[in-house]
Amino acid sequence: MAGANSPTVRRRELGTVLRALRTDAGLTVDQVAERLLCSASKVSRLETGQRGASLRDVRDLCDLYEVDAAERERLMTLAREGKQQAWWHSFDLRYLTYVGLEDEAASIRLYNANVVPGLLQTAEYARAVTAAVFPERTLEAVDQEVDARLTRQQLLTKENPPEIQVVLDESVLHRTVGGPAVMRAQLHRLLDLSRLPNVSLHVLPYESGALPAVETKFNILSFATLEVSDVVFIEGLTGDLYLERPVDVRQYEKVFGMLLEMALGPERANDLITKLTTGIDR
Repeated sequence: MAGANSPTVRRRELGTVLRALRTDAGLTVDQVAERLLCSASKVSRLETGQRGASLRDVRDLCDLYEVDAAERERLMTLAREGKQQAWWHSFDLRYLTYVGLEDEAASIRLYNANVVPGLLQTAEYARAVTAAVFPERTLEAVDQEVDARLTRQQLLTKENPPEIQVVLDESVLHRTVGGPAVMRAQLHRLLDLSRLPNVSLHVLPYESGALPAVETKFNILSFATLEVSDVVFIEGLTGDLYLERPVDVRQYEKVFGMLLEMALGPERANDLITKLTTGIDR
């Protein structure tokens, strides 16, 4: 079920604390690895959250950093939670890390110039997009992808849902994905979701001119937990990119702000979508 504590976020939270403890102790990654008789790459993966820490890892690091009992217990709890299985682990998805981050984000900013983002897609729209992007996939694999997207969407209406800002290029609304009936339902879905108090939908009209975004889509995820840094996610055809350096995140936040200024606000965006929906209905 979407909305539970995310092991992905817990691993990153633990990693951030471990990195801070090492820095405060004046030790390098290589020095820690030497003292714990492990590889430097393991220490690095623990600090970036790419690898879940065992309780023994945490115990040894706490001993090395001379961590007090209360903090030691907190880190042990993070390690346990980082090892738990989440709902997305039952799906064969190539973007598991992103889903784990999205599931506990406090705010999500989405920009897409090609298609409706997965969080807002209907099942049939998602099926048409997945089949087009991955034509080699079996019907079973496509259905699993669609099921995962629909499960992800539960975070839209969970208790204390994330604040979601969406910027779509107008072309997304005109591109008939899956046929007129599928597109009609998708436009109605956008109108329904735009009424949620935590969802803000904006549209870049054709007359906006040249856009400041180099990529045609990117997501910015922010978290309530201070130890977990903001992440920019850029999905690629053969691989994905996660940007966490503050300078990179600030650049994408700046671009997203510029896109918002160029876009139609929620009320005018809804008017445009309603007009297009009426056209298809006729």
